[in-house]
Amino acid sequence: MAKKRSQTKARQPRQQDGDIPVVGAREPCPCGSGRRYKACHGRSASHAVTELVQRPFEGLPGECDWVALRELVPAATVELTLKESLPEGVPSVTLATVLPMAWPALRRDDGSVMIGLQNDTSSGDISRDLADTLQRALTAEPGTPIQGRRAPVDGPRLQDLLDPEGTFEPVVHSGFEFWVPDSENATPDVTASLERANAAAIPTVKLSGVDAAYWCETPDKNHLRWVMPHAEEQLLDALARLHAAGRSSLGEGTRLVGSFRAHGLTVPVWDLPTGVTAEDIEKPAAEFAERLAAALATEAPLTADERRARGGLTNRQLTLS
Repeated sequence: MAKKRSQTKARQPRQQDGDIPVVGAREPCPCGSGRRYKACHGRSASHAVTELVQRPFEGLPGECDWVALRELVPAATVELTLKESLPEGVPSVTLATVLPMAWPALRRDDGSVMIGLQNDTSSGDISRDLADTLQRALTAEPGTPIQGRRAPVDGPRLQDLLDPEGTFEPVVHSGFEFWVPDSENATPDVTASLERANAAAIPTVKLSGVDAAYWCETPDKNHLRWVMPHAEEQLLDALARLHAAGRSSLGEGTRLVGSFRAHGLTVPVWDLPTGVTAEDIEKPAAEFAERLAAALATEAPLTADERRARGGLTNRQLTLS
């Protein structure tokens, strides 16, 4: 027989879920259930923090470029526009791929804010983590780096803070000199971090003729990595149609080699000969965009050759996030 629980201690009144404060995992749950926090309301709070948001940048202007800057581009900056006016003393807010010493954000001496995109985040919702970092940076003392922390489960997301009508225009840099507008007064730690980051940066150029396509140079060959907004299954079908028809390349010596999955979007990748520059690939990329649009509009079932091409593309797909 199950043991009867002692009735000598009166149970505390149960609180509503929204009123439960966060306490240590092994402490009694503040709701009055008699269980430890980790086995009671801490369980749902933990789940909410760790649950993965598949498309954290969905609904933001430039979603494809957000993904590219998060996963593919070494050095870039974007001026952000907030829904509300900037606080007094904050002249601007800039998104950067990376900041010195991997700081999540920085309130500069002049009051401007820089927020890093490629940092590790503590939950499954990058948008909520970045929004929390941004809010803390806006109220920090000038000259202060912002440390990482676990964002509140009910905190705002970037979609709540940024102007949905604002532009998102990345500026790709050859290095990280944007960290130190006054390099003569940079600390030794920042200077050393800058040197390491510049040494590791892969030369990257954003194409101007199509959206969210980035050329990069590596020792063995060059690549084009193109973040696309289309639904994955529809996009793979379209790429398979073009591949089977011999129309998926970007010119002589180039080859569609596969794709990445990143933050809910698909990123086709082409190998390019070493001598092919970003400027060389502008026209072929624009022409490919037209062929892709036509393939996306096709509703006929895939042929046998197209299904084989699709299987090959799927087998060469990697998930980054």
